[in-house]
Amino acid sequence: MYPEKVALNKLFHLYTINQVMKKLTIIIGLFLATPAFSQDSSFSQQEVIYGRRDGMALTMVVLTPAKANGKGIISMVSGNWLSGYDRLERMINRAKPFVGGGYTVFLTMHSSGPRYAIPDAIEDVQRAVQYVRYHAALYKIDSSLIGITGTSSGGHLSLCAGTANDVMNTRSNDPVERVSSKVQAVAVFCPPTDFLNYGSQGLNAGMQKPLLQQLRLSGAFAYTELDAKKFMYVPVEDDNKRLSIDTLISPAQMVTADDAPAYIMHGDKDKLVPLQQSKLMEEKLLAAKVPVQLTVKAGADHGWRSMVEDEKEFVQWFDKYLEVKR
Repeated sequence: MYPEKVALNKLFHLYTINQVMKKLTIIIGLFLATPAFSQDSSFSQQEVIYGRRDGMALTMVVLTPAKANGKGIISMVSGNWLSGYDRLERMINRAKPFVGGGYTVFLTMHSSGPRYAIPDAIEDVQRAVQYVRYHAALYKIDSSLIGITGTSSGGHLSLCAGTANDVMNTRSNDPVERVSSKVQAVAVFCPPTDFLNYGSQGLNAGMQKPLLQQLRLSGAFAYTELDAKKFMYVPVEDDNKRLSIDTLISPAQMVTADDAPAYIMHGDKDKLVPLQQSKLMEEKLLAAKVPVQLTVKAGADHGWRSMVEDEKEFVQWFDKYLEVKR
């Protein structure tokens, strides 16, 4: 090769390296200058994997207050049983009353529709509770003082955690599964609570296929089961099986005396989730002698501007029911 060509190649090579390094410097600088989520000096944040579904990670973002009170709140990142990063920024803002009160908040994402149905999301929530409890010492919280909160479908999943049977399995090889999945207090906004009596007695929401399609909720109610012969998941078509699942995912149908105290706030003009759903839940909890408070927000639809301010009442509820028992 001619000397001048060798020199030219070296020069080109050096120029290329310099250009790449400059671009990398710019990219790294932009990355460091742009946080994944909004920053606040009153708390720190960290994303962790709390479980897996079909090999894929289930994650939560942990918000640790500068002045922690040793108690944890699981906050469901959920709407229409959809869950993902696009909701995180808003949920971090919604969590500020809790972190401001000293609570370590676990912003929890679940298996999301339309790929996964409601029963899958409920399993994820119970796993999240177990994860937080098992790692309580790591997060410097009391394992017996865990609350849960959410709005709409997040409120529904929270109430499911408050009423479902404990899935603790002391024989499991997974140490996380060997601790309790029960929470000690619940505070939620406008939750669906009884799919067997949705809006009126005997109206099964899961059977209203045209309405579910219109609301883009068909996937949430698309229950499946494993066909061992075909080695694949197939739709649950049997009406009795579907009714059984509809019952298990309806927290108002699952109330027992050992359930977590629940605070519910619901708008009286809610056109998506009838106020009747929260009234049903209140009725069932009162009958079981479980502490419950229902606050009806006059003129409010499915969500309202002052929700962050109203969550201060949730903080008071958790302060009351997440107390060290002496």
